[in-house]
Amino acid sequence: GNGFGYGLVDPGNPHSVARTLSARYYKDGAEILVDRGWDRPLGEQHFDDPQNQQRRPRRLTPRECARLMGFESPQGSRFRIPVSDTQAYRQFGNSVVVPVFAAVAKLLAPRIAQAVARREADDNDGGCSR
Repeated sequence: GNGFGYGLVDPGNPHSVARTLSARYYKDGAEILVDRGWDRPLGEQHFDDPQNQQRRPRRLTPRECARLMGFESPQGSRFRIPVSDTQAYRQFGNSVVVPVFAAVAKLLAPRIAQAVARREADDNDGGCSR
């Protein structure tokens, strides 16, 4: 395909997997849509059905994007988003997932400490170790 499309996320299914959040989400919000029970065959026959219109898929809010990227948890303190929705979608879409970054940093910390200790030992020995 051309790279465009959408993915429905079922909030009631704990095994539901979302597509990647991108910086262009603000343009159309079609990459990740939240399923609200829209009846597609009914929508194709009678698009203006008022009950079905209320169940149309919706895009994520900036706050939901922040949570997906690890900036806040529903139980935690609220993360202040001081920019427009458009800017928030761009910023969260360009971000690194915070918990993933923290896990990688935790794995790297011992290796960095070893490298620093080795360099300090080399400096103390006049660079003659190894």
